Amino acid sequence: MTLRDYQQRAIDQTYDWLESNDGNVCLVMPTGSGKSHIIAGICKDAVQNWPETRVLMLTHVKELIAQNADKMVKAWPGAPMGVYSAGLGKRELGEPITFGSIQSLRNKADYIGHVDLVIVDECHLISHKDQGGYRTVIGKLTEINPSLRVIGLTATPWRLGHGLITDEPAIFNALIEPVTIEELIARGFLAPLRSKHTEAQLSVAGVHKRGGEYIESELQKAVDTDPQTQAVVGEIVERGADRKAWLCFCAGVAHAEHVRDALRERDITAEMVLGSTPSNERADILRRFMRGEIRALTNANVLTTGFDYPDIDLIAMLRPTMSPSLYVQMSGRGMRPKSEADDCLVLDFAGVVEQHGPITNVSPPKKSGEKGEAPTRTCPECGEICFAAVRVCPSCGFEFPPPVQADPYLRNDDIMGIEPMTMTVSEWNWTVHTSYTSGMSMLKVEYRSGNIGKPVTEYLTVLHTGYAGRKAIATLSDICKRAIGRQNGVEITHEWELLDIAQDLSDAPPPKTIDYMKDGNFARVLRRNWWHQQDLPIGDKAHETSGTGISKAMESRQTGANQGGV
Repeated sequence: MTLRDYQQRAIDQTYDWLESNDGNVCLVMPTGSGKSHIIAGICKDAVQNWPETRVLMLTHVKELIAQNADKMVKAWPGAPMGVYSAGLGKRELGEPITFGSIQSLRNKADYIGHVDLVIVDECHLISHKDQGGYRTVIGKLTEINPSLRVIGLTATPWRLGHGLITDEPAIFNALIEPVTIEELIARGFLAPLRSKHTEAQLSVAGVHKRGGEYIESELQKAVDTDPQTQAVVGEIVERGADRKAWLCFCAGVAHAEHVRDALRERDITAEMVLGSTPSNERADILRRFMRGEIRALTNANVLTTGFDYPDIDLIAMLRPTMSPSLYVQMSGRGMRPKSEADDCLVLDFAGVVEQHGPITNVSPPKKSGEKGEAPTRTCPECGEICFAAVRVCPSCGFEFPPPVQADPYLRNDDIMGIEPMTMTVSEWNWTVHTSYTSGMSMLKVEYRSGNIGKPVTEYLTVLHTGYAGRKAIATLSDICKRAIGRQNGVEITHEWELLDIAQDLSDAPPPKTIDYMKDGNFARVLRRNWWHQQDLPIGDKAHETSGTGISKAMESRQTGANQGGV
């Protein structure tokens, strides 16, 4: 099995981070990017290069365990591995590689013994507090082997009510984002979504929240009424007339049952999948759905992870949620490339697209009690970052146009939020820009394509605190690695350091092209393409499988350990 270039890039960047840092790292991989292949690649590299290494892969649902184990066998036929999951009826432990269920292993650290590397799929489920199954078993395993490292994988690195999974207190110290949804769609590895505003809209008026999410009993009572169900199902049938595989996310068990029955009343073959559905029955329903014998599936909190059927071409959002993670997971079920359709239609009866924004630019949830930063916008004339309420730029005097009454009707592509364009870059210029309102310094880079058109301008707010600053540092670190070969990332604590980096980068060759999208009157850079080997299409690149990354990093941390490891 040959990894795609971005999958190998993910492993390489993980190696680089582990070599240079203590602690644990999380790979942020979009839904459908092939996390199971990356997991298999890491396991194979670790054990083949350091045979005494012991690897434990943990996740929370049996479907993901089976899926990850299957990819391991395909990547390495005869791999020395076991599966420990009560749900799968297997209790195999003691192999160098174990794929396990957190429910089955949470209290078995002493039985598991020495482990060098723990890999957690869907790692956003690890509690930010020192509690829960994952924290319990990782804590006990760390007592057995203080050099233990943890690698997480997720498409949604946030926790509701806490923020990013790297925010303190946290088990992860850094996020690595090797590839974006935009790139995967542009290269044909994912299919786009199309969103449509629906005439029927579910109301959450009067529904209270607990722990940052709607209280399920109140939510289901609010949305599960016969008039609403008849309205949304009628619209699904009308708009989905040319769609073949429908997936409906409902607010609860009763709601899923009522939506299924309403679909059947309209002569639509429909079934329901719940957490309580027996395994054999669930497997049979899913097989018939994938064979086209069932047109619509309703479910309640079941088919968000571990279920991959590429030909889903209609998703009905009937479950309002405050969780951006759940929103992204539901949307991701429709993003696999399809055998017939070009896209997946998303009917948003629950208002989740409007609430959370395009899935290419979902903001992490705020911490409990956090008010968040004041909204800002960028002056298209001078690049000054201004408060959103400002009508005249304090730097250059540009008058912002008066606000336009928002059009409540979604257009195609709103859920994606992408209008990708490409610029051939002839030169770039780096400077330090100081905000006249906040006094904060930041890096400014202008990408130019000869004398054609306006430059594309990008601002990196590397001295800002919070998510914006961390994102800017990660972007700058990647640019410095590609442009000037700086391998160990970037840390900036003083304004004078900005001048040095700006000079170094101005003297370095720019990327050959950039992919960007318009963001109002401004632009947002999606990708910088140097066309180095790691950027070439898979057919033009020979992948190396050197084990100097995790192996070397872990070896240095294993000095003095009583047992072998990576």
